[in-house]
Amino acid sequence: MGKIIALANQKGGVGKTTTTINLAASLATLEKSVLVIDADPQANASSGLGVDIKEVDCSLYECIIDHADIHDAIYTTDIEGLDIVPSHIDLVGAEIEMLKLSGREKVMSNLLAPIRADYDYILIDCSPSLGLITVNALTAADSVIIPVQCEYFALEGISKLLNTIKIIKSKLNPKLEIEGFLLTMYDSRLRLARQIYDEVKRHFQELVFRSVIQRNVKLSESPSHGLPVILYDADSTGAKNHLSLAKEIIEKNSK
Repeated sequence: MGKIIALANQKGGVGKTTTTINLAASLATLEKSVLVIDADPQANASSGLGVDIKEVDCSLYECIIDHADIHDAIYTTDIEGLDIVPSHIDLVGAEIEMLKLSGREKVMSNLLAPIRADYDYILIDCSPSLGLITVNALTAADSVIIPVQCEYFALEGISKLLNTIKIIKSKLNPKLEIEGFLLTMYDSRLRLARQIYDEVKRHFQELVFRSVIQRNVKLSESPSHGLPVILYDADSTGAKNHLSLAKEIIEKNSK
């Protein structure tokens, strides 16, 4: 039975999509079967894994709104064992269309049920909002990874997200856990980055991943080539950081 992990933080620009793409690629490199669900209308995870959005006939939008078969929306990538359900800009309007559906918070959960056993990990890249699609992702997920950018306002907004998680846990998905807080865009030369790390660690203790994602040029460049960093430059710091994170998650989930 695959583990479903949502990557969520309503704050934009914290590295959710970068982490989703590269964690998925690292897990697949470690011989796990992985599916990425791109639940962000910007579809950056889709293009970052080499999917040409213009060529996509069936995306997450068609599955949610037109009840298309999820199997028709699964596309393969350049990495063996890594598949993706791409997103579409129409997903922006899906939240309004979903309002009329009964059980609207559980649409994604029902969608993923038939394919859950086909993968070791299903990663959901959430949009930077706490809208209905993100609520769906958190309702479908077993756990959530919260990327936190190493910058001054890092912890701002986290309390709102934690409150949303608490509500979803009590009303919709009692099994939802926090997989961990992940420090992204870490620059060890900056005292501020180290202070943010210490502060997050003090607040959330063992929920903070040992692995941190450092600022890295190759990591920033790789999406423009439609490749995860492990294919773009396997020796880069970005590739090593995400491989370390993947190993930590596998180790944590094998206990």
